[in-house]
Amino acid sequence: MAARARALHLEVALRDYEPAQPPRPHTPGTLIVAHQPLAVPSTAGQPDVRNARYVLALLDLAIDGALTGEFAALVTAPVQKSLINQAGVGFSGHTEYLARRAGGGPPVMLLAAGTLRVALATTHVPLARVSETLSVGGLTHSALTLAQALRDWWGIAAPRIAVCGLNPHAGEGGHLGDEEQRIIGPAIERLRAQGLTVRGPLPADTVFVPHILANFDAVLAMYHDQGLPVVKHAGFERAVNVTLGLPLLRTSPDHGTALDLAGSGRADPGSLTEAVRLASQLAARRA
Repeated sequence: MAARARALHLEVALRDYEPAQPPRPHTPGTLIVAHQPLAVPSTAGQPDVRNARYVLALLDLAIDGALTGEFAALVTAPVQKSLINQAGVGFSGHTEYLARRAGGGPPVMLLAAGTLRVALATTHVPLARVSETLSVGGLTHSALTLAQALRDWWGIAAPRIAVCGLNPHAGEGGHLGDEEQRIIGPAIERLRAQGLTVRGPLPADTVFVPHILANFDAVLAMYHDQGLPVVKHAGFERAVNVTLGLPLLRTSPDHGTALDLAGSGRADPGSLTEAVRLASQLAARRA
């Protein structure tokens, strides 16, 4: 970090993190850093497989501190997943790693851009496998986890959730697919029986129309590229990923590593800034 600050001509003072010190207001121009040595020096935009274990060591340090209450929240920056896999460690993403390491129920990915909140019933699943991945139990869990987070973190006492259909026109009464009738509809009925305010299955091409969206506090989309394009269009520079269902609070920017911009000073930090800000807000509300 010191070398990168020098390369970008930034006046930043790095201070050692000391767990015993009480929390204090942040001082502009300084960063408090829990130092984890690199295996080999870092070159901007050029991942080195020898540093893959360093990435995981940082994650483990942050997860342990969040679980014990030493840290109020965890904000993760983008990582190059292929680098970690090349080091011989199976790694499909932060969310899955956090779930294995921290425990808790199956995690639910939620993307937020301002008041727009979209949760995903499936995440990093090939499109050809989405249908077989969906289940009544899984959708019920995702919606209940989403509702609990809206209550606990956003202070919404009676959450209103819109549930997307999987197929065009939400299946058109079974003529364009029957997942709505076999899986999504029964899950919605189960959720209503538990007192949750849920509506659907709704066609995904109309649920995000502003006057319809205004009736809901969050949307549950069926797959990754059904929900994320809308959030990124609404606010790519301020979209934040929030992981629900874990025994810790975790946010991250809603974009990848952008290696072509690394070290240039041209990368837009807006989403990371929003991830830190939202983590702080949610942690304060939960406390």
